[in-house]
Amino acid sequence: MDPSNGDLYTLEANLANRALRELTDGADKDPITKLRLLCLSRGATGILGLGRAFRAMDDDGSKALNEEEFITGIRDIGLDVTDDEIKQMFNTFDEDGSGSINMTEFLLKLRPPMSQSRISIIDQAFDKMDKDGDGVITLADLKNVYSVKEHPKYQSGEMSEDEILTEFLHNFEGGRGNLDGKITREEFINYYATISASIDNDMYFDLMMRRAYAM
Repeated sequence: MDPSNGDLYTLEANLANRALRELTDGADKDPITKLRLLCLSRGATGILGLGRAFRAMDDDGSKALNEEEFITGIRDIGLDVTDDEIKQMFNTFDEDGSGSINMTEFLLKLRPPMSQSRISIIDQAFDKMDKDGDGVITLADLKNVYSVKEHPKYQSGEMSEDEILTEFLHNFEGGRGNLDGKITREEFINYYATISASIDNDMYFDLMMRRAYAM
């Protein structure tokens, strides 16, 4: 596993720039496309960060958002849409007309589509990282699969093992205020779904994942 994979950061930067251009030029785009582009313009953690921001509003632990919570969330992330467009989005995601949106389904529809082969290799990488099999990647898991001894900042004494591994975990977490040092499978897949959007070739995506996680 190489958490400082330069190819990955280049892909992410290119994708963010392209999404920002499309968002700026996209006056005629539907609101859901605008929301997806806004997330992509914030890099690989854009969709993940949106999910964490919405879950922070889930006071009753229902894992669902009502219309008021959804409107607040959209306004908080700074998406330039009208009130009518926000209601249109809510009604689109609320397929059964229950008055609430399941957050997992919402994020699934929002993230860029992926082939089954890409989802499979992402799942394999997650399973390798999740050493104890509890469905969450933590610092303890990383210590079992990743040695920091070759990391230049570890060798120089600039960073400790825990600091390097924590920094790696934070790559997958959705921005400041959302850092808990725990990565779920859903968050891991959402992160790589964004990276996937910048890679046209399935074989290259597969190779990138195998190189990054020594699979």
